[in-house]
Amino acid sequence: MQELNGEKTAKVKKERTPMPEQPAEERRKNFNEVALGYTKEDALAEASRCLSCKEPKCVEGCPVNVDIPGFIKLVCEEDFAGAIKKIKGTNALPAICGRVCPQETQCEALCVLGKKGQPVAIGRLERFCADYERQQGVKVPEIPEPTGKKVAVVGSGPSGLTAAADLAKLGHKVTVFESLHKAGGVLSYGIPEFRLPKEIVRQEVEYIEQLGVEFKPNYIIGRIKTLDELCDEFDAVFLGTGAGLPSFMGIPGENFNGVYSANEFLTRVNLMKAYDPEYDTRVRLGKHVVVVGGGNVAMDAARSALRLGAEEVSIVYRRGEEEMPARREEIEHAKEEGITFRLLTNPVRILGDEKFNATAVECIKMELGEPDKSGRRSPVPVEGSEFTIPAEVVVIAIGTSPNPMIFKGSEGLDQSKRGTVVADEETGATSKCGVFAGGDVVTGAATVISAMGAGKKAAKAIDEYLKEQ
Repeated sequence: MQELNGEKTAKVKKERTPMPEQPAEERRKNFNEVALGYTKEDALAEASRCLSCKEPKCVEGCPVNVDIPGFIKLVCEEDFAGAIKKIKGTNALPAICGRVCPQETQCEALCVLGKKGQPVAIGRLERFCADYERQQGVKVPEIPEPTGKKVAVVGSGPSGLTAAADLAKLGHKVTVFESLHKAGGVLSYGIPEFRLPKEIVRQEVEYIEQLGVEFKPNYIIGRIKTLDELCDEFDAVFLGTGAGLPSFMGIPGENFNGVYSANEFLTRVNLMKAYDPEYDTRVRLGKHVVVVGGGNVAMDAARSALRLGAEEVSIVYRRGEEEMPARREEIEHAKEEGITFRLLTNPVRILGDEKFNATAVECIKMELGEPDKSGRRSPVPVEGSEFTIPAEVVVIAIGTSPNPMIFKGSEGLDQSKRGTVVADEETGATSKCGVFAGGDVVTGAATVISAMGAGKKAAKAIDEYLKEQ
């Protein structure tokens, strides 16, 4: 036995149990899930690496405070039903989190094993438990007596679903208003099938419906009803509308045919199934595709374009690979599939033909200068380094902001300079009495799990507010 940060450790494998995956040459041609999931043997082998720390730091890194050592201990005991029950005590969307949550920068980043080897694969074990439950049949917890209080949740993305589930478990009557025809928000329209199968999203939403939550799709708050009207009808309101308004670069040629925002491109592919011949959804296809950006959305767009039949897909990013905000796993998957990375490169204009169709992107080389306000080194153009990249399709994936529609008919709701809703970080309370907010509509585009954490905090605050009423 040896001491490591005050925790006793037995001799455990330094390397985590590998995740089975589709081979790159196969998966680049289909939209099936890349990661195939742990087998029972894989899960038991990985769970055995956990040290069951007396003061687990990993839990501190989880925005929804899952009892990580507790559920992993149950996995070791082969009590998979008990493990998923413990996870769902604080996380209503484990099958989703196990697939798309950036555990490497959160719970796994604080795992003691990570100091001298690889941390426990917490996310992969969470996914295993959730998938086990789906195969065995999902069990719905007992719901307490109704409180008689009604809560409106606007938006059915990660924050909205989490808030709705937690409030329903507390006995409140919850109605979720979703602007699109399917619930799930960014989980449905933004994340591709090969990373997050839509059947998984559907089943997670179905579980929340079984808690007594009512969903109203095709319902735009700000158009069909205003926020003020919701406040008259409900005892409290939670805003979880996300950040679905795309940003563009403001360069010449962005209005050419073949230029998409990542939001539109991915919505057509994911929600409207443009990749499936049985659907009539159109999306422009090209031999050469350029995706501008370095985050997960850019990786999703690039890898989707490849699967749609593009011969060459290039990711253009103005900084270096170390500065890319995308998950390391997504970057590696993209490289394995043959995506070209053009780093320290920035578009200056999009070129087109006489019919206004995009034909190429003119770029300039960049170099890193002094750090900006975010702490990252600022890219600076290299004079005289301009060059062009052929592109019939260009996807702009440089960020999003909240849709201003929610502010129509919402007297007293404060808005920040960035267009986000101003809300208390701990409670989600806004300037408008009885209205709470959380997720990307408050922070700007962030992660699924951070939005869920905000929804969880807001649900607790809403419950306390309703009790006071």
